This record gives sequence, C-alpha cells and structure tokens, in this order.
Amino acid sequence: MITKDKEFLNKLSNILTKKISPANSASAINKLFKNYLNVEEAEFIIWDNNNMLLKDFAQDWKIFKNDDFGNEINYIYSTLSMSNGAKFYFNEAEFDCDIKEEEQYKILELKSDKNIIFFPLVSNGEVFGLLKISSEKNAFTTEFFTLLNISSKLISGTIINYILNEQMEISLNFYKAMKDIAKIIESQYELSYIIPLIGEMIDRFMSSHLIYIFIFKEDKYRLVWPNACKDTNIYNLLNEISLKTEYVLSYDGKIGVFPLVGEDNILGAIAAYSNIDKLLQKDIDYLFQLTRQSGLTIQRANMYAEVLQYATMDALTGLNNRRQFELRLNQEVSNSKRNNIPLCAMMLDVDYFKKVNDTYGHAAGDCVLKGVSDIIKNEIREYDIACRFGGEEFFIILPRTKLPEAASVAQRLRKVIEEAKMDIKSAGVKNISYINISVSIGVCAYNESMEVNAFVQKTDKALYEAKTTGRNRVIVA
Repeated sequence: MITKDKEFLNKLSNILTKKISPANSASAINKLFKNYLNVEEAEFIIWDNNNMLLKDFAQDWKIFKNDDFGNEINYIYSTLSMSNGAKFYFNEAEFDCDIKEEEQYKILELKSDKNIIFFPLVSNGEVFGLLKISSEKNAFTTEFFTLLNISSKLISGTIINYILNEQMEISLNFYKAMKDIAKIIESQYELSYIIPLIGEMIDRFMSSHLIYIFIFKEDKYRLVWPNACKDTNIYNLLNEISLKTEYVLSYDGKIGVFPLVGEDNILGAIAAYSNIDKLLQKDIDYLFQLTRQSGLTIQRANMYAEVLQYATMDALTGLNNRRQFELRLNQEVSNSKRNNIPLCAMMLDVDYFKKVNDTYGHAAGDCVLKGVSDIIKNEIREYDIACRFGGEEFFIILPRTKLPEAASVAQRLRKVIEEAKMDIKSAGVKNISYINISVSIGVCAYNESMEVNAFVQKTDKALYEAKTTGRNRVIVA
C-alpha cells in the first residue's frame, strides 16, 4: 500500500474515532473522499428496520421520498441485501465487490455523465446501508475499489456503534424519566404543575413521536397537554381503551394510546403520535411503564386536590373560604405589582339578612346564601376569584380588570340578584317557596402604593357607603 493510501486510511480512522455528530462525521468523511479519491460527493444511506425506510445518516435521519430517486435506491438496497454485500452498483450496472484486474477495464468502458457508485455497508454479514459516491471523473481504479472496500468496513463499524449508543442513550433516558416521575410523586401535588412536567419528560424521551396527555372528566377525554391535538385517529383510539386495556395501537403502528389508570377507574390517557415512525415493541414497553407511573402520580394529585378542596372551600356556599381568600388576594396583588396589570375587587353584602333569618329561620338564610353564591359563580369569569368573606359578606377578586369594567360587573350582579327568586323550599317555611332579596356592593381598584389590608379596607368602606346610603346599590371607591 502506497504512502498516500496509508495517509488516507489514517485520516479516516481519526475522523471515525472522534466523538462528533453523524452530520459532522459525514461531512468530514465527504471532504476526505474529495481530497484523496477525487470524488464529488460521498453520502451515507441507512436502512431503518423499525419503519422499513431508507434514511440519510448525515441529515438527521431524513427519509428518502417515494420519488424516482427514492425508488431507485430502495431497489438497489434490496438487490445488494440479497447478495449480502458481495456486489455493488456502478452506473446502474452490478459488479462483484472483489474486483479483479481484468474486470476493471469493463468498468472503465462504461461511459456516463453521472458516474455513481452504490457500495454496501455491512454488519455481521448483513447489509444495513449504502455508501453513495458520485464523480464526473473516471478515477475509479482497482486501487480506488481496494480503499473503498476497507473504508466501507471502517465506516460500517462506526455507524453501527453510533446506532447502538443511541439505543443505549434511549434506555438511560427511560430510566431517568421513570426516576423523575417518581420524584414528582414524592414532592408535587398540583395537577396543573405535574402534567406539563410529565409531558415534557416523555416527549424528550420519545423524540420520534409527539406526546399528548388527556384527562378523563365528565365521561369525556379532555386534552390537557399540549394545547392542541387535531388528529381524529387519536380520539378514535381513546374510545377503545378500558380498565383492562394495556394500550391500543393504530393499524399502521404509528399511533399508540396508553390509559392512565387509578385504583378502579380511568384517569385519562397518554397518546404517542407520528406520521412517519412506527412504535417499536421496546417503545411500547417503555410507554406502558411510564404511563403506569404517571397514573400513580395523577391519582395522588387528585386525592390531594380533593383534600385541599375541603380545606380551602366554604362548606355552605362552595366558594373559597376566608383563609384561601387571603392567600389568593396576596398572590393577585403580587402579580399586579410585578407585571403592572390592573386589579379590582368587589365586596358584596346581603341586605337585611338578619331580617331573613328572624322571619323565615336560619335554614332559609342558608338557602339565600347558597342562591347568592350560585349567581356569583354564574356571573363572574372563570379566572375571577369568589370567596365567602364571613356571614352574609362575599369578596370577589377581579384580576386584569380596570375600574369601569369592575363597576359594570357589579351592577350586573346586583341586578341579577335583585330579579332572582331565592328558593327556600328546603327550609320548610309554610306556604313560602321563594323570596326576593337585594345586595349592596362596594368596588375598588388596586394601586401599587396600597398594602393588601388597605385594599380590603377601602373596598369594605365602599360597601359600607352603599349600605348607609340606601342599600341595593353599587358604590365605587
């Protein structure tokens, strides 16, 4: 072997032993081939057993389309696979890899503008890819094919090692994801916080598939992470799962749905979707275990939410209690200061409530408070925060709301309550099923110079003014 050939193989070995990405490795080899072997381009085409597709190793496993070129290389790959790598293609003609001197002239006689070689990449006697070399020069000598034969073996070993390392990394990522989800179980309870974390962990692990998380609520699967899922096939598969189902796959194996199971009920589901890659059995096993672990986490969060609900909710009205009110008000005040967004509040009091209790009894008074709280829930926005402040007083926090809008909401609320008939049938008052009531409301806007207590006091003062100036009215502080 001449000095130049040894130099080429030494440089190739140096490239292959470096810890660089497939794209960088392919680029360096391509440059080496150009400099030493007088070729225009060297490309690496790898067969993906999982999806039965050919992919470009140098371009992040880009798939070759079903066009003329894609069909051609699929045909060549199939033919070379059947020969176990004993043959190669040169300008659409087939040759043995072990070229003899007299056959070299046959190769050189082939005249073509493109001069393309497809050379097999082999591991353990099986073809797993192709090395595509193109050149405008007739520089393909016996020495060239000798170097190409040696080079393909070195390159094959490196690519196989890369694939194995990638698979090992996936396994390590799986165990890390399982460990991270277990940590969430130990330390986190808020479902709104837990689900995005689980989604992001599984999404990183399943890089070839999009991940969706659904919660089963009110006999329906509701997407909770990420924001949108438009594939109807996923929703169809969701309807096929049950408590006894481990998972459901689409007919082509590219979509998998895995139920999130509680002790005796379905909590939701995790879906993995791709329009390209099939789910391997190993992927299915991983997702099954991750989903089971996630189910435990979500069940625990649900139990915590139930306990928390009783700890933070007023038992009679179902609104936030005084303790929760203080917590939420501090949060909204901090948010208003930090992000410079408007914040308003209103304080509401049932007019002549003592008279209701004295005339119809305390059970009727409870019915009135429930009726008022139901109207409040219906009339305010989803992100507004209603609390029972004490007795017949209610406090409503209005985030991202300016004073004119808050005053308008208060007037609407006052009018709806005035026109409503409060159902007191359950109080058992003889011959009386409904009564009419009114409320007084004080409204206040927060400004950053206020302390939280001053904000509450100013709102309360506006309410007091509404009550002392005639009741059944709204006063803006």
